[in-house]
Amino acid sequence: MSIWNMALGWGKRLLTLLLSVFLLVTAVFYVSRLAPGDPLVAYYGDRVERMTPDERAWAKDRLGLNDPITVQYVRWLGRALHGDFGISYQYKMDAAEVIASRAGNTLILGGAGFVLTFSLSLLLGVLCAWHEDGPLDRVLCKLGTAASCVPEFWLSLVFILVFSITLRWLPSSGAYSIGGGGLGDRLAHLALPVSVVVAGHLWYYAYMVRNRLLEEVRADYVLLAKSKGLTKGRVMFRHCLRNALPSYLSLMAISVPHILGGTYIVETVFSYPGLGTLSYESTRYQDYNLLMLLCLLSGTVVMVSGMAAQFINQRLDPRLSARDAAGVREP
Repeated sequence: MSIWNMALGWGKRLLTLLLSVFLLVTAVFYVSRLAPGDPLVAYYGDRVERMTPDERAWAKDRLGLNDPITVQYVRWLGRALHGDFGISYQYKMDAAEVIASRAGNTLILGGAGFVLTFSLSLLLGVLCAWHEDGPLDRVLCKLGTAASCVPEFWLSLVFILVFSITLRWLPSSGAYSIGGGGLGDRLAHLALPVSVVVAGHLWYYAYMVRNRLLEEVRADYVLLAKSKGLTKGRVMFRHCLRNALPSYLSLMAISVPHILGGTYIVETVFSYPGLGTLSYESTRYQDYNLLMLLCLLSGTVVMVSGMAAQFINQRLDPRLSARDAAGVREP
């Protein structure tokens, strides 16, 4: 594929990304402002109940909420294009600064959950494929199917009840103890949230690894390898697993939104100070500027992950690149 076709293909993807982000922020802007509720509560708190009609009108005018929604949208979009996303009504500070202060916690929780999920699912998938239709494979399949049906919010509550309230082994909320703490304190606060994130996604991906490996095991080249005297372990790890890994890497890129959504839910239940808790608070209190930036950030991550997965597929399977090139050349 020529450089021109490659550049044109990526230009189309970038344009699609920008258009998708534009439609996302437009929809979120209008829906959030048309939803019932009072955004003044986030900024003024209980004082709103004691405000006179004139004071409420002045407060809304100060926040720019008296203008028609379209006027508000055009004003917000113009500022956003210059990197100004407004202030958070609840925190009385720049929305970008609020998100920056919480993003690290989400990256730690989500990153740990992501790495553990895919490491353990790969091991579990290989184990099940190795013992195909055996007692271990059947037990793990049934347990995994049952575990994948458990909602993450319910599992979080069960973990809190067992490990925090009954046994009192681990803290039930927060990212660290009051006054800060060392590495051990941070790990103790991460234990339950990470466990729920991993438990909620582990079997879904392990089952996909298992099925992909079994497809490779039944391929013709495996029969040829066995006829040459290669052992089961060498065929599985040197050939089948090697051929299955490219699709697994693509799956990892696609799954980022899946893991991210689970992380947001877990953060909310455990009162973990991350972007998930922040998203819940901004929606509940109609903190418009903060909500818009969170949706923009999350939506961009989801779309970029999809593009990354497509890029990985094209790099690992040249037939997809040739197909895209043929599509670009079509009039």
